[in-house]
Amino acid sequence: MSAPVFSTLGCRLNAYETEAMKELAATAGIGDAVIVNTCAVTAEAVRKAKQEIRKLRRENPEAMLIVTGCAAQTEPETFAAMPEVTRVIGNTEKMQAATWTALTAPDLIGKTEKIMVDDIMSVTETAGHLIDGFGRHRAYVQVQNGCDHRCTFCIIPYGRGNSRSVPAGVVVDQIKRLVDKGFLEVVLTGVDLTSWGADLPGGPRLGDLVMRILRLVPDLARLRISSIDSIEADERLMQAIATEPRLMPHLHLSLQHGDDLILKRMKRRHLRDDAIRFCEEARRLRPDIVFGADIIAGFPTETEAMFDNSLKLVEDCGLTFLHVFPYSRRDGTPAARMPQVKGPAIRDRAARLRAQGDAALARHLAAQRGVTHRILTEGPRMGRTEQFTEVAFAADQPVGAVVAARITGAGDRALLA
Repeated sequence: MSAPVFSTLGCRLNAYETEAMKELAATAGIGDAVIVNTCAVTAEAVRKAKQEIRKLRRENPEAMLIVTGCAAQTEPETFAAMPEVTRVIGNTEKMQAATWTALTAPDLIGKTEKIMVDDIMSVTETAGHLIDGFGRHRAYVQVQNGCDHRCTFCIIPYGRGNSRSVPAGVVVDQIKRLVDKGFLEVVLTGVDLTSWGADLPGGPRLGDLVMRILRLVPDLARLRISSIDSIEADERLMQAIATEPRLMPHLHLSLQHGDDLILKRMKRRHLRDDAIRFCEEARRLRPDIVFGADIIAGFPTETEAMFDNSLKLVEDCGLTFLHVFPYSRRDGTPAARMPQVKGPAIRDRAARLRAQGDAALARHLAAQRGVTHRILTEGPRMGRTEQFTEVAFAADQPVGAVVAARITGAGDRALLA
């Protein structure tokens, strides 16, 4: 029996869930199958999903082709109408063993519905899916799913549902198992990570979880946090940034824009000065911290002056790693009904913002020359510093180890050691 082919589009959480699905599919005995885990963040993401489905069908003409993920959740009929598709499975269903068993049960084959997608808003729990992690170096642990906020550009709550948290005890137990398997670094992931705990008894915060992990798993070498909403960072999280050297000095911030009026039209919960104050405070507490950020270029009604505020935010916040998103109109969101910026202007602004980001990264790389870093090796010649900066080694290193190395120079996007 051949192994299923998996294709993952979109975010790190999708990549995590694909690893969980591989185990579920293997346990169910799924063989000649193609599983596409889609993203719905933009209309372009949905277009790419359809393109990927057609390509994989041409390459696997006889296989069962399953479409799942956020795009499958938000518009299942669209994918069910594609002749290439055998099944459409929702975001909740893809994480349930019974879903995969039903695809191979002799008495159910050919009898199950083509669309297996329930109301995501009715889901109230998120299971802690236990996987071994990726590779031999870094493991990702999903601690939260869904989002209670309704940003005007975002379709994701309708693909992921409302915010649900994995209980702290489950998280700690999973991280202990991963450390026992030899992982040196664990990354906490979620859709809206700083909302973790709001639905749990006592309403703990993300900082409480971080402190608990570091206290109860003393053998964990490095703990990393994925994308956060800076306005929701709690006091305990700031305390951890200041006092816990095992918490890595890198935060990716969901900023989205640098202009107050656009932030209000996006229905964000922070203003420009809030973002700047957070970065200044975090840097005061942890001088070696670096920031990444998501910023959208060309949001509806954005003028050149408004866009200029996003350009200036890169320097005002001291950002290092930029994820630039050209605004893409998404049907079903309030922003889709706002006056749109023309495509050429969006592309031009995105290019200018990326150039600003490239310059910020170049400054960071240049400042590391001569500095000795503790680097987690991801391959014989590649690793990442505590700030998540990529490093290229001149000689082979042991893979999956933390090595101390002096930075000798920099390439376009990586340090040399």
